[in-house]
Amino acid sequence: MRKQRTVFLLLLPFLAVTALVLVSVWNVLVQSFGYIPAFGLTQPTLSYYKAVFTNPDFLSALRVSLKIALWSAALACILGVALSMALIRLKKTRGRAVYLVRFPILIPHAVVAVFMIQLFSQTGLLARAGYALGLVEDYTRFPQLLYTPGYGGTIAAYLWKEIPFVAYFVLAFMGSISDSLGQAAENLGASSARSFWEVTLPLSIPVIARAFLIIFIFAFGGYELPLLLGATMPKALPVQAYLAYMNPDLRQRPLAMAMNGVILLLSILMSAAYWYLVRRASRRMEGSA
Repeated sequence: MRKQRTVFLLLLPFLAVTALVLVSVWNVLVQSFGYIPAFGLTQPTLSYYKAVFTNPDFLSALRVSLKIALWSAALACILGVALSMALIRLKKTRGRAVYLVRFPILIPHAVVAVFMIQLFSQTGLLARAGYALGLVEDYTRFPQLLYTPGYGGTIAAYLWKEIPFVAYFVLAFMGSISDSLGQAAENLGASSARSFWEVTLPLSIPVIARAFLIIFIFAFGGYELPLLLGATMPKALPVQAYLAYMNPDLRQRPLAMAMNGVILLLSILMSAAYWYLVRRASRRMEGSA
């Protein structure tokens, strides 16, 4: 009995946070259907979702967020896998090298945004260095990476954090495959490159896919980096939803909640895909045991 009580007390913070999240999700869904009695809205309706999907600003914001999420996740997975394989080849799967790879993961996104501004803006360190070395005539000639409609600065900031995440996420699994089946393939005459492309990488695809889904969900719903590093127009979907939420006309609140509902729905779908991949991988491991 005492042991069960201890376990319950240890789980209590997690249960409290989970309950808070579930209540917040419920409020978003209810309000997105136009049910907010405090504002005089008592009739649930789909009209707000219809209004959202016919709003050009929303559709533009949705495309921007999908673009940010797709490019961030795809490039992070490609470069993260390359970094992971480089660490494996150099026999640096433990110790200081791994701690160095983990370091960017620990930095908050808002701090990364400040770092990007200080480094890559047209008055940043690189622009000043280029001007001092005579590489650019003035600061305005420095290539503009931040605040552009292409959201290159936002994607670059995500990559700075997520490439190490992918490398750390897949490192142990890829290392075990390379040390066992990969080395067996090389002993049978395969080159290192062929062993990687035909043995290690295919077997690591489920783990890489899970990393892709995690980054995609996070980047799609991310608010700080698109706000601090993105263009004025078009805006990313989380930024657009926040601006709609801050509308002085409180009767327009369901529009903002409908936008959040779209973000929530896509996140749930991607989470379901993640769960499916994890379950499929566990079944394969059980079958091969």
